[in-house]
Amino acid sequence: MHRVVVLALDGVIPFELSLPSRFLGAALDPEGRPLYEVVTCSLDGRPVRTCADYSIAVEHDASVLAGADTVVIPASEEFVEITDRSALPRRTVEALALIGPGTRIVGICIATYLLAAAGLLDGRPAATHWHHADRFQRLYPEVALAPDVLFVDAGRVLTSAGAAAGIDLMLHVIREDHGSAVATFVARCLVVPPQREGGQAQYVQRPVPVSTEAGTSRTRAWALDRLHEPLGLEELAGHAGMSRRTFTRRFRAETGLSPGQWLIQQRVDLARQLLESSDLPVGRIAQRVGFGTDATLRQHLHAAISTSPGAYRRTFRGTPAVSR
Repeated sequence: MHRVVVLALDGVIPFELSLPSRFLGAALDPEGRPLYEVVTCSLDGRPVRTCADYSIAVEHDASVLAGADTVVIPASEEFVEITDRSALPRRTVEALALIGPGTRIVGICIATYLLAAAGLLDGRPAATHWHHADRFQRLYPEVALAPDVLFVDAGRVLTSAGAAAGIDLMLHVIREDHGSAVATFVARCLVVPPQREGGQAQYVQRPVPVSTEAGTSRTRAWALDRLHEPLGLEELAGHAGMSRRTFTRRFRAETGLSPGQWLIQQRVDLARQLLESSDLPVGRIAQRVGFGTDATLRQHLHAAISTSPGAYRRTFRGTPAVSR
């Protein structure tokens, strides 16, 4: 079983601290067995002071980090005070040194500050909360910060933006480890959207649109049933009863994406599901999702997740890919 160790440090934000056990802990194999063992530790095994009016008791000290397959570091309000490596407490440095070289590290929200000060993000792309992006870039210019995305998967180290983006990152971890069916099951159990791609924009200083009949949600649901068809902006706007300009503006306000970007994302998502769950040839899948040709599917899949349909299918099914 994949062992996840959550490192809780003083000032931890309780919501972020709960995400690994709540989401990874809900991932099950076909026989209903947990796919992850999630344990929580503090530096010394003693209760951890949160940013709220209570502390949290944990069962483990930092020694469990040495046996982790994945380490998750939730946000602490105190992380923004870490301005360079010298600001890292000695015991925190010692704890991070216990993490094995092949261990995956996941930082939620402003845990990016801690990871950057520890040198774990040097030369890597990363995400953090938009409110802190400018200051973070000034403090850590060696990190390739993507200031307005939900999360970044940089291989060994993954980082997310604010609280809800931590949910997206947990589901992304499950999806990458065990496929979209397991991630969708977890999302359904916990009543959250099954997928928002990491490159989707953070909702930075925007009003939340009111869900009304004048919005684009009905048209998005309509389009999801017709991904195999050539859906153009004119047709989408016509279904919504709006001009192209109004539809595009409202669509971007509600999703953070243009209609074209959103359609590509939905088609890639459906293609991934079909690659995981069916034996359909790649060309047939391309037609089913609206990409038309296997070459177009390969192009968009590679742009989204840097892999080919055949390699993706082998990863999640363990069987030879059908590529004709």
